[in-house]
Amino acid sequence: MTYKSVQYVCLKCGYNIISYFPDFCPFCGASNENFITAEECSQKYNIAETIVNNKVTRLNSYPNLGLEHAAYCLKINNKYIWIDCPSTFRKDLDPMDKILFTHNHFLGASNLYREYYTAFIWIHKSDSEHSLAKMHSFDKKFNQNFKLSGIEAFHIDGHTPGFIFYIFDNILFICDYVILSGNKLILNPYGPRQSTIEGAKRLREIIKKREINTVCGVNYVMDYLKWKEGFLKLFND
Repeated sequence: MTYKSVQYVCLKCGYNIISYFPDFCPFCGASNENFITAEECSQKYNIAETIVNNKVTRLNSYPNLGLEHAAYCLKINNKYIWIDCPSTFRKDLDPMDKILFTHNHFLGASNLYREYYTAFIWIHKSDSEHSLAKMHSFDKKFNQNFKLSGIEAFHIDGHTPGFIFYIFDNILFICDYVILSGNKLILNPYGPRQSTIEGAKRLREIIKKREINTVCGVNYVMDYLKWKEGFLKLFND
């Protein structure tokens, strides 16, 4: 593809910076000596695909691109829907139909995928208004829970005002709301703590009676029963 404007990728965190070259990364604060162009990123990094089950694949830049998150590809009726987006743009992936975001921190190279694959980008309206999202185009800004092709989306606020978690095929996609730190789970410490705790309580109530067998997070894929044990401990501290 032809890059319509200059775009940089921060090697410290994977954040994509569109149309300008700041002194510091708007996401992690790293100095601009850590930036490479998105075109260079596409040349130096690939996308590693790790199978979760026969319908879900984990996506990560390879080699590791700083603190970049994991995204997930869901195969539904011969179409591909992503939850969050890798920081690296590649033209050799199966074309995705939609990219659904958990929140505004992990927009990755979604603008390039949107342009190349004409993928539709969905995000909660509250997070679309954040400064990190100002250079991105969104095709749907939703403000309520929804169901789409077997995917269920739940707004819980907290870590960001528009944070969404998803459930599909008995898998919970929680992104970085609940992080694996060492050998235990913690709530994301960045953002308003009390709102994050309240969001975790809403999460707890929603999944209480659900049949879930796997949890996909920002830095792990975990058996649900093991994850649930660690998650419930968060309310006893």
